[in-house]
Amino acid sequence: MKGIEVSTGRRLSEVAKDCCDVSNRIAVWLGPGHVQEFYAGIPNCMVIDSYDEAVKKLLVDSFTSELIRFYYGEDMIGNEIGAASKNVIGIAAGMLDGLGLSTLKGALMSRGTREIARLIDKMGGNELSAYGLCHLGDYEATVFSKYSHNRMYGEMLVRGENYTELAEGYYTAEAMVGLGEKYGVDLPICSAVYSVIYENRDVREVIGELFGRSIKSEFYK
Repeated sequence: MKGIEVSTGRRLSEVAKDCCDVSNRIAVWLGPGHVQEFYAGIPNCMVIDSYDEAVKKLLVDSFTSELIRFYYGEDMIGNEIGAASKNVIGIAAGMLDGLGLSTLKGALMSRGTREIARLIDKMGGNELSAYGLCHLGDYEATVFSKYSHNRMYGEMLVRGENYTELAEGYYTAEAMVGLGEKYGVDLPICSAVYSVIYENRDVREVIGELFGRSIKSEFYK
């Protein structure tokens, strides 16, 4: 599961904890791979995380197979924020594809991961999680794949075409802007996506503004 509650900024494990019976043990299962590819026998790696070490071990040990190699997660905050926010980066990638600027996706992946890492750190998680399977590791399936709803939504949006499938990043963009404001973290790419889809900004103008930002150290905090 992945997502952030827009009105509160809560991660889904927090929503589940607040709304479910206390006897329920909560875990998250995250990472790259589309069902179409798994069904075709194409293997991948994923991560399972939980505050409950016993249930985390049970799930990883039970589901690990030749099709999916699982890893034990060690950062619920980072894994959940990373997994949710990669859908926003997927929309940005689709916008670049729609504009014929696909070569910019390398920079998008690098800078996108860095801004999410900064947010995870400010929220109390491990910023390295952004470079793991929950986020950077899931970029191929989100930023490039023909099966990615978020990437396709971004591409069709800039082409002026309607997209009828669910693109989770549409809602997550609003939640990410809220988290950035709450924790005082600069999220230029998430904010840019938000401005295009919620404020009807021209995407080329927004890209120009990103390139016009003040020069910074690559790994600034």
